[in-house]
Amino acid sequence: MPRIVIAAPSSGAGKTTVATGLMAALRARGLTVSPHKVGPDYIDPGYHGLATGRPGRNLDAFLCGPERIEPLFLHGATGADVAVVEGVMGMFDGASGRGELASTAHVAKLLRAPVVLVVDGSSQSRSVAALVHGFASWDPQVRLAGVILNRVASDRHEELLREALEEGAGVPVLGALRRTASVATPSRHLGLVPVVERSAEALRAVRDMGELIAASVDLDAVLALARSAPPLREAPWSPATEVTAVPGPAPRIALAAGPAFSFSYAENAELLAAAGAQVVPFDPLHDTALPEGTAGLVIGGGFPEVYAAELSANAPLRAAVGQLAAGGAPIAAECAGLLYLGRELDGKPMCGVLDSTARMTERLTLGYREAVALHDSPLAATGTRVRGHEFHRTVCEPAAGPDPAWGWRDPAGAARREGFATAHVHASYLHLHWAGAPQIAERLVRSAAARESGHA
Repeated sequence: MPRIVIAAPSSGAGKTTVATGLMAALRARGLTVSPHKVGPDYIDPGYHGLATGRPGRNLDAFLCGPERIEPLFLHGATGADVAVVEGVMGMFDGASGRGELASTAHVAKLLRAPVVLVVDGSSQSRSVAALVHGFASWDPQVRLAGVILNRVASDRHEELLREALEEGAGVPVLGALRRTASVATPSRHLGLVPVVERSAEALRAVRDMGELIAASVDLDAVLALARSAPPLREAPWSPATEVTAVPGPAPRIALAAGPAFSFSYAENAELLAAAGAQVVPFDPLHDTALPEGTAGLVIGGGFPEVYAAELSANAPLRAAVGQLAAGGAPIAAECAGLLYLGRELDGKPMCGVLDSTARMTERLTLGYREAVALHDSPLAATGTRVRGHEFHRTVCEPAAGPDPAWGWRDPAGAARREGFATAHVHASYLHLHWAGAPQIAERLVRSAAARESGHA
């Protein structure tokens, strides 16, 4: 599988613009492009999906384990001509305190993929050579094969940057992008505004990114680098080998989607389906009822705080969720789902399944977590160990129910209990990539199937 990794010295250098634009430009050439993102981020893969017409896939060595990176990559890239992998933060920045784990460099090494470094050329000229030389020599196992210069001010500025790199870095320049506002994407408190909230505007931005890259980057040279990657040895990951299909009629599991609940890894739904479920998306902003025959419910992450008034106004659906919970159907909720299941969010009534309230704050809670399930729930048995990611600016009060979902130690070493676990509901701030713990998908489907069987 021809493949290329797009990295940068730091966040904000233009990785997403270059990676998304490269995907769009290669697709415009008639190639089938497989999009991937290093790390836990949900938003960038949405733009990748628009650019390629395929689901954006995450490659997170912390959440899923280094051993699954190559199989997950090959699973996502099945049927593609070339794969583009967007990195995370700076090239060597990984899980805090764990060395290279989950960094762009780590994933590039696991995939044995050449790396193209996106460098912000503004406010520098000859110094760019020292920067690139340092990144090229820091880890000899990382193959830094090219540079794309971003935010170049003029022809003369580009000439100075190219001369410096030719003289002092020994890494070829594959392209140079002028400063432009047409490819800018709006941001808010947790990063870029998701694609699902922008529709036509996002399509225009992705189109402009593709045109910019096609006009500014040597696509033939990029493809030649991608094709120089050596063959991969592992078999593609398959959800069918990770879980056992539950016998009997397929229970219908409703999956929250739409602008308020847009954070979901594609593999989660694939695992549910492989375990025997019929996965049916619905939009809590607009649908006034759950899908007919719903036997279980998954509410992932997103931005319910942005849509609190609209979610609250949809009283019929809130009542339906409450009735489903009262009837003992299994419900798995994370982050946004946790807030939606509570009594109130920023003073607006929510579903009332949990005795909790939530509100927006200025404080960002962010980081990887190693957690253990403290009580049985439809998602995890007591003692189940998972790796997850926390990312929010809200506070939930109380932070945990009488039976908390997870326990972990925070970066300062203090024990923390978080979330709600009952016989039928699991709700927590913790985001999980289910490929890292596929047994939770099977457990949820078994719970839904058992409830359907009991009703029958």
